[in-house]
Amino acid sequence: MDRFKARDGQWPDDTGCPVLHVDMDAFFASVEIRERPELADKPVVVGGTGGRGVVSSANYLARTYGVRSAMPTAHARRLCPHAVFLPPTFALYTEASAGVMAIFREITPLVEPLSLDEAFLDVAGALRRLRMTPGEIGEQVRVRVAAEWGITCSVGVSSTKFVAKLASGLAKPDGMLVVPRTDILDFLHPLPVSALWGVGKKTAERLSAIGLNRVGDVAAMPLARLKRAIGVAAAEHLHTLSNGHDNRAVVPESVDKSVGAEETFEVDLTDREVLKQELLRLSERTAATLRRRDLRGRTVSIKVRFGDFTTITRSRTLPVATDVTQEIYRTACRLLDEQTPPGAIRLIGVRMEQLEEGAAGGQQLLLDAPERGWRDADQAADEARAKFGGAAIRPATLLTQRGEKPGPAR
Repeated sequence: MDRFKARDGQWPDDTGCPVLHVDMDAFFASVEIRERPELADKPVVVGGTGGRGVVSSANYLARTYGVRSAMPTAHARRLCPHAVFLPPTFALYTEASAGVMAIFREITPLVEPLSLDEAFLDVAGALRRLRMTPGEIGEQVRVRVAAEWGITCSVGVSSTKFVAKLASGLAKPDGMLVVPRTDILDFLHPLPVSALWGVGKKTAERLSAIGLNRVGDVAAMPLARLKRAIGVAAAEHLHTLSNGHDNRAVVPESVDKSVGAEETFEVDLTDREVLKQELLRLSERTAATLRRRDLRGRTVSIKVRFGDFTTITRSRTLPVATDVTQEIYRTACRLLDEQTPPGAIRLIGVRMEQLEEGAAGGQQLLLDAPERGWRDADQAADEARAKFGGAAIRPATLLTQRGEKPGPAR
């Protein structure tokens, strides 16, 4: 990969390579270290810190000990007991993400966020206006993100989304890879088949069983034979990618399909009042996210995972879309009471689906609410939290410690 790496302001020919993939490096951990510079030379792990927590992010020093995202926190502690373990600070991550995405949109309106910490950019229309090449824009992005937000990012530059995303991953940390459109096959074919989008562990094993270990092996196999080995749809998809073809455009407006939050408990819970307290906490988080994104949802869904890992979802569609905490919470409670069997519960979640933009849905009014009611309270709480922090105002029910038996949830 060395010949594709940007070094000292030099990189391969980027003509006809308008697609950039920008990915923040160890995003959550980097933001935490920015806030605590004394942690810069220590392994840092961000995620659930309890017995059933999961790693959300680990800096590169922690990764040298084998710590990875989605790993149980308990396992991460065994691998790196001297690491600094921190709970997530989502307000900081949201702020940094918004700022980084604003930088991207100053360069081009064609920005397709994939998550808080990564996005595709199509800079074809910006090249003449900025009088820069795609590689120069990629370098400018890296410099501005570091200067304005105190974190680093890696950039992949190529003619397709698939190759640009692979390139940014191989540029990590804090680097840039440029893959010329004429060299895409030279870049792709030495890579393991797991680099192909859609190839997980099982598919990789099936491909290996028929002698396909590299992307070039997949590209070289006759399509008819590949179809017989792994099925028509998978074969066509992988054969297309392995030969460097990807016609997907950068889509700037990606509509959220759902918004939600969930919680895994330290110990399994059976007390329905305690579970309803958690539903209120999760409904509040979900509703706040909806309001922040100017969205409302019509379908309230709860997810319940029991102690034996059996998982169910139950949902109810409202007559009018809403972003009101109490409406979401009351519906979630009814789903728990009426459609959830008894048993010890390990995880519970709340999700809103069938989303629409806030202005299109009109204001949701509860049947028993006064003219100025719960939605006004939600908006006032949003303003208070924006000014004084997330803990500035909370429902009284949530002032009890988790695990204590609260009074009736209101």
